[in-house]
Amino acid sequence: MERKNAWSKYTSKKDSKAVFDFAEGYRQFLSSCKTERECVRFFIADAEKKGFKNLDDIVAKNGKLKAGDKVYAVNKGKEMALFIIGSEDLQNGMNILGAHIDSPRMDLKQNPLYEDSDIALLDTHYYGGIKKYQWVTIPLALHGVMVKKTGEVIDVNIGEDAADPVFGISDLLIHLAADQMDKKGAKVVEGEDLNVIVGSIPGFDKEGKKEKDAVKANVLKLLKEKYDIEEEDFISAEIEVVPAGAARDFGFDRSMILGYGHDDRVCAYSSFMALVNHTKKLKKTACCLLVDKEEIGSVGATGMESRFFENTFAELYNCLGDYSELKLRRALTSCKVLSSDVSAALDPNYASAFEKNNAAYLGRGLVFNKYTGSRGKSGSNDASAEYVGEIRAIMDKDNVFWQTAELGKVDQGGGGTIAYIMGNYNMQVIDSGVAVLSMHAPCEIISKVDLYEALLGYEAFIKYA
Repeated sequence: MERKNAWSKYTSKKDSKAVFDFAEGYRQFLSSCKTERECVRFFIADAEKKGFKNLDDIVAKNGKLKAGDKVYAVNKGKEMALFIIGSEDLQNGMNILGAHIDSPRMDLKQNPLYEDSDIALLDTHYYGGIKKYQWVTIPLALHGVMVKKTGEVIDVNIGEDAADPVFGISDLLIHLAADQMDKKGAKVVEGEDLNVIVGSIPGFDKEGKKEKDAVKANVLKLLKEKYDIEEEDFISAEIEVVPAGAARDFGFDRSMILGYGHDDRVCAYSSFMALVNHTKKLKKTACCLLVDKEEIGSVGATGMESRFFENTFAELYNCLGDYSELKLRRALTSCKVLSSDVSAALDPNYASAFEKNNAAYLGRGLVFNKYTGSRGKSGSNDASAEYVGEIRAIMDKDNVFWQTAELGKVDQGGGGTIAYIMGNYNMQVIDSGVAVLSMHAPCEIISKVDLYEALLGYEAFIKYA
């Protein structure tokens, strides 16, 4: 069944204005929020403007919650959950929009700075699934934090302002690349060769003699002068190496956005906005859950595998004045979830990797994946037919354009999301999201109309599920 192109809903400039306006807000967000911490700071600021209160403050004062209240909770600055309290008993569950805010990148190692051949470099360890050869010869920026022994946190953001320098990884010139060009794609650039060039001017002593590791020493001098950073401070740092520059409108018709981190910030942003901009009273409590570490298996204290969501749910229940462990378990089981993560858009340049009848298409609206996983559905959540039927009815009720898909041909590869982890609570879960071209590349592409249909779909889910 071929789905209609979603642009057919927006044939006039007046009709399409909402699409382009929402996309411009997202483009600006994507340009400025390139790490989990930056995303969380953005979401906190916007949520507080719209009346959300910090749940920790309410808990600390033994406060109570009631229908209509809006609260949020943050986990270590890299994960958060937002709630609008509904009128129904929480045992009836919540409607949850869950997305992740981490993206593939390179992280600095703890002892990163070194000098070789009069060039200063930073050693990195790549994060998530990347094609390593895509990350050379492009302008890169440094984002993150450095924490001194005193506990002082220094924010790092170098390479985004027009006055900033940028950084990069060199590649072997084609004239000497005979051996390199014979290698398989996975080996063309090795992980240990992803070393970021950061300087080349050596330091000299008072007599004009070159110091030992003089270029490295000069870089450290500059870091000390500008940021009061010592070399040892790299040990307690989280610095992410990401593509420099703003996201851009893509195509003559400006119908798409090219940028870093669409996976999965396109779903995180639309899910967040669907919740915080909701103004009508809700029967069921609604939640937007934005997690870290999905790209490396959802592990760790800020990943979906952690107890943050469950513990926050318990605190929320307690603030409603009717908590018990049994009621919490009942409430968790009764939840319905859209696990919001991107889907692979059929790429006409690589069509042989896709099965066209079950592929996502750019411009055809919100994508639903009944199951993900690899090959024989390994590692997937598989939504029940009953739940899929309910979701179809919800989307059609608000005339949301949507489509269904798998992640490429059956034995071509595969992938997973946070859906199966939510399913471990016996929740009803289905994967949904926006189709992306060049997924996991330094610059990915999405359709503005798919972004807007995702917003409408998430809004409908909050209202009707």
